[in-house]
Amino acid sequence: MAYVFPAPPQASLAVQGSDARFPVRRIFCVGRNYEAHAREMGNDPDREPPFFFTKPADAACDTPCTIPYPPLTNDLHHEIELVIAIGKGGANIAAADVMNHIWGASVGIDLTRRDLQAEAKATRRPWDWGKAFDLSAPIAPLKPIAGVPSLTTARIWLAVNGEVRQDADIADLIWPVADHIATLSEAVTLAPGDLVMTGTPAGVDALLEGDVVTGGVDGIATLEVTIGSRA
Repeated sequence: MAYVFPAPPQASLAVQGSDARFPVRRIFCVGRNYEAHAREMGNDPDREPPFFFTKPADAACDTPCTIPYPPLTNDLHHEIELVIAIGKGGANIAAADVMNHIWGASVGIDLTRRDLQAEAKATRRPWDWGKAFDLSAPIAPLKPIAGVPSLTTARIWLAVNGEVRQDADIADLIWPVADHIATLSEAVTLAPGDLVMTGTPAGVDALLEGDVVTGGVDGIATLEVTIGSRA
């Protein structure tokens, strides 16, 4: 097949203990999936149906890394999240069958231009400019599912310059992994290479140039991201 210009490289992520890489197809993100975070953002924490937004595949980047402070914002926020990697596609997947579709897991940060997101919310516009920008999904090397001890309980945490800001347990997810991936599969046909970022606990806050961000999900992965100078 001929293209009118060279095709872009395949977006991918590192895999723990392997030289092989995981090809990224799409990134789905779950909104308001921890009660405390919903409250801190001024929303009702009742168990409403999960909703999703997306990031482009090439927003994903390996960690450790340095990410330039992004343009158009003065309020860049961190959101630490459990990340699920899909290895087997399907539509209308039953919650009881979700584990058969998961390739692996990791931890990532949903970087957010909070001022742009707030403006979009106020004007009832899409969140894309607040969420779907370059390098907005730094993710640690993926762990194959056979080595993941649990997707239902584990400490999830984030620190900035050594000070812990987010500290919770994935057991606090309003919609557990099996439930929200099953719901997602009712709307789109999932495919190998899809990533699902599962929501963030309370404690989100602003990042500054020079900040060093560390975080992890116990038993799965840890990451380190440095915020560089403005792009």
